[in-house]
Amino acid sequence: PSPPTSSSPPPFYKFIKMATGLAQGIEKGHKVTKIAQSRPGRKGRSQKRVKQCREIVREVVGLSPYERRILDMIATGGAAADKRIYKFAKRRLGSHKRAVQKREDIKAVSSAARAKKAAA
Repeated sequence: PSPPTSSSPPPFYKFIKMATGLAQGIEKGHKVTKIAQSRPGRKGRSQKRVKQCREIVREVVGLSPYERRILDMIATGGAAADKRIYKFAKRRLGSHKRAVQKREDIKAVSSAARAKKAAA
């Protein structure tokens, strides 16, 4: 490729058509310099501060009614408790992934409460 000139786009935007500055045509519009895009791999990861805030909120507010019901299902147990908990959570949350995650979260809450009770 030829070296970039003042009118050509930066090298990381070689596939994006640049505006001509004219009001007509395929590439119509005001000329602007494009800003480099941020890394999408970072999306969805939890930050330390957000995690801490959520822990504090959970501590202050406690569990929602359906979460308490799941906790009760864990406490009563039974052979098919995991499956029942999963089905209940899936109905409330809408997806398999969310239901499984919620089940594991509530199990962690339950085991932490049990450990706290045993230590006291």
